[in-house]
Amino acid sequence: MIADERRQHAIQFLAERGFVALPALASELGVSESTARRDLAQLEQEGLIKRTHGGAVFVSDRFSVLTYATREMEAEEEKTSIGRAAAALVADGEAVLLDGGTTTFQLARQLIGRPLQVVTNSLPIANLFGSSPETELILVGGYLYPKTGVACGPLAQRMLEAIHVNKVFMGAAGLVEEGCFNANTLMVEAERQMMKCADEVVILADHLKFGRRALVKLCSYDEVSCIVSDDQVPADWREKLTNVGVTLRIGAPDRSQVETQL
Repeated sequence: MIADERRQHAIQFLAERGFVALPALASELGVSESTARRDLAQLEQEGLIKRTHGGAVFVSDRFSVLTYATREMEAEEEKTSIGRAAAALVADGEAVLLDGGTTTFQLARQLIGRPLQVVTNSLPIANLFGSSPETELILVGGYLYPKTGVACGPLAQRMLEAIHVNKVFMGAAGLVEEGCFNANTLMVEAERQMMKCADEVVILADHLKFGRRALVKLCSYDEVSCIVSDDQVPADWREKLTNVGVTLRIGAPDRSQVETQL
């Protein structure tokens, strides 16, 4: 595998997982760790990844597209609009807890440079704030879920028990009449503890999640303060959320980008 092909493969591998340790990347590419390290240095110069102690995270705009491509239809523009709308709910000086995920990653990008306390269990999100002097970053530790770079498990649970924040933002793999669902039992355990930490619980979900059920129920709607979605949410779901007392905020498309493309 020539260098360009190898680096392209490294980009795909990182994008699908969010975070990759150096030994795992070297093994995937079939090269030495020193060669993998040089590839990462080149990719960091191109702004695609950010190197960390022992590995790297993917921080390009393609992060959300490529990771979601491995699971379902991507909705990059919708997630970006959701991130902007969710950022408007955050006041300077607040403490916010950001769960891992491609939609919360878009929210995190909107919050860079703001005077906040940010708590997260996501290495990709933490790396966005790592060099931001305006933001106080608290990283939750624990078992690192390999596909997403998100910490969960007993250690994460215990740390979350000692934390209080104004708002928690988390994604959902599915929203049905019974409530919000997610696809991983370990992550749902951590997310339930996150909800206990916060004064307000905000769910970020693009329109593709409505009417879909995932593996594990996360919560009922009476535990949710607000749901932020995009402008393609079906009309019947807007009515359903109103009927159960959940505030729905809609992220508007970025018209400036549309005009530029035209």
